[in-house]
Amino acid sequence: MARLKTTNTPNLEVLLLPPNAITLAVEQALRRGHQGSHAAAPVADQIAVRIASAITLNLIQAGQRLLEKDIGKVLNVSRAPVREALRILERERLIEFRARHGAVVTAPDASDLFDIYVVRDALYQIMLKQLMDERTDELQAVFRQHLPKVGKAADDVSVDDYTLESFLLNLAMIDLLSNRLIVDLLTSISLRTLRYVRLGLAANPDLLRTSLKTWRALQRAVERRDIAAVLVTAQKRIEGSRDAAMRALAPPPSATTRRTPRTLDRKAPAQV
Repeated sequence: MARLKTTNTPNLEVLLLPPNAITLAVEQALRRGHQGSHAAAPVADQIAVRIASAITLNLIQAGQRLLEKDIGKVLNVSRAPVREALRILERERLIEFRARHGAVVTAPDASDLFDIYVVRDALYQIMLKQLMDERTDELQAVFRQHLPKVGKAADDVSVDDYTLESFLLNLAMIDLLSNRLIVDLLTSISLRTLRYVRLGLAANPDLLRTSLKTWRALQRAVERRDIAAVLVTAQKRIEGSRDAAMRALAPPPSATTRRTPRTLDRKAPAQV
């Protein structure tokens, strides 16, 4: 008897697409602990990067199943590194393992988003306080290097480019930290945050200009060396990113009610 085709699986040919800027950024986030090494990335890491990039860009969608044998066949590798790659993605909470289904891409979730942003905001405040106290000049240099690229992406109305450049700006700030524990904690949820940021902007590209204004306001506060303004501006920026993603996740209002979903009324800071 012929075996029935497994349903709800993605087109894995997307894993063969040439690396792009988002792929490289995802790799940078996944391999934070190996930056001092010049050795080639392990096969499992390379596979994880390809899959994580496809999930971030919604080329592999929430709820779809990732089968080891299919991934191995497309990438021409054995199942062992594929299995290890899936464990990496489980650690990043981009996939989860379900009974009788195997690895399944996680769906963006309002509760998960809220929790991520609460933690991210607290860590971000600690990061900015430390950088303003110890490395203000370097922080100013990071803004001067990266913000023009963020501005160009907003001018081009490119959600993917804007998401990427904002992500790289955040990583550059994190790299300035001497507190490696904060570095590890911030980067450990960076890919999940990246996914939610893109989700919010993709649902409403008009927010690109608003987001850019908050980045520029943050840069001005850094240039003035006004720590209080830096922290307040960063928090407003974070809340805007959180709320945009929340709105994207909220179901459309039904014909019988126009009430705002209760999840949007929860007040807590969060972070890009």
